[in-house]
Amino acid sequence: MTDIKVTKSQGSRIGNVDWNNLRFGVYFSDHIFVADYIGGKWGDFRIEPYGQMPMEPSLCTLHYGQSIFEGLKAFPDQNGGVNIFRPMMNAKRLNHSASRLCIPEFDENILIEGIEKLVELDKQWIPKAEGCSLYIRPVVYGSGNFLGVHASDTYRLIVMTSPVASYYPEGLNPVKILVTSDYVRVVRGGLGSAKTAANYAASLLGGMKAKEHGYAQVLWLDAISREYIDEVGAMNIMFVIDDTLVTPPLDQGTILAGVTRDTVLALAREWGIKVAERRIAITEIIEAHRNGYLKEVFGTGTAAVISPVGLLNYKDQDMIINNGEIGELSKKFYQTITGIQTGKVEDNHKWNNHINIEL
Repeated sequence: MTDIKVTKSQGSRIGNVDWNNLRFGVYFSDHIFVADYIGGKWGDFRIEPYGQMPMEPSLCTLHYGQSIFEGLKAFPDQNGGVNIFRPMMNAKRLNHSASRLCIPEFDENILIEGIEKLVELDKQWIPKAEGCSLYIRPVVYGSGNFLGVHASDTYRLIVMTSPVASYYPEGLNPVKILVTSDYVRVVRGGLGSAKTAANYAASLLGGMKAKEHGYAQVLWLDAISREYIDEVGAMNIMFVIDDTLVTPPLDQGTILAGVTRDTVLALAREWGIKVAERRIAITEIIEAHRNGYLKEVFGTGTAAVISPVGLLNYKDQDMIINNGEIGELSKKFYQTITGIQTGKVEDNHKWNNHINIEL
């Protein structure tokens, strides 16, 4: 067991939460897990009250963006206790992002131990309502104070938690997605495989333009030819073309290795569904839609789990998917994954880290 010092909050802010209107990322729990990298090692592991943190104007991350993060969730198990879904995969991905941004790796087991202790301390913040969960956000950033383009010598890791409802206001209802060729998000050899603030900053303008026209998100194309599909701003993308589940591959280095993406692909192969991880041109999607082979489109991500796509728009041309309704496969993935997360479906893969606490 790691020595984690705990300083409890003097009073809870939980009374300020509107549990009937949680939304996503609006409320934050009473405590955070913190660690600092100083003198070439991570240490000073602690849990302390959530609140303002002092910083200097010269904080290097403000100027040079040396910041990475993760997102995972904790769920009440219907059989008792709490499940944290696939935290080791998130911990490993955090270290992949760290290596890409010259940030020292963090011990994965200590991270999970800190998360579990934090969730246990703030267990009253875990929502009980269907479709809700406790979102867990680890973030690591350069904590040095200087001006000059080089990696920081010191770093801070913070884990905060937030009770959340569905990421999209539409919930499980199909969303409308704009396929953009006007903007790009990442390029091969860049930061596409890292979960870093820079990628999300690059997506803001395209996402804002899409929302101005009534779309929930942008579907990004590759930055060179602007022909091949990468991913949606907040999730990976899947297509059911004829009898095959098709999704962009990871080997281009331009998309995130999504935890839910990996979960869906594992389940699909287990169910005997044909799976293809390959490059997909937007023209192939247009042709498949025109010929009636495009059966379903859905996004996968921790925030939304499964987000059915009812409409794709490319160059002012609408493609209505499955009559704008959720597909059977999308629904099955959603029900199975959320069932595993909440103990309604047996966790044969041992994906959950179970905490035996009373809620």
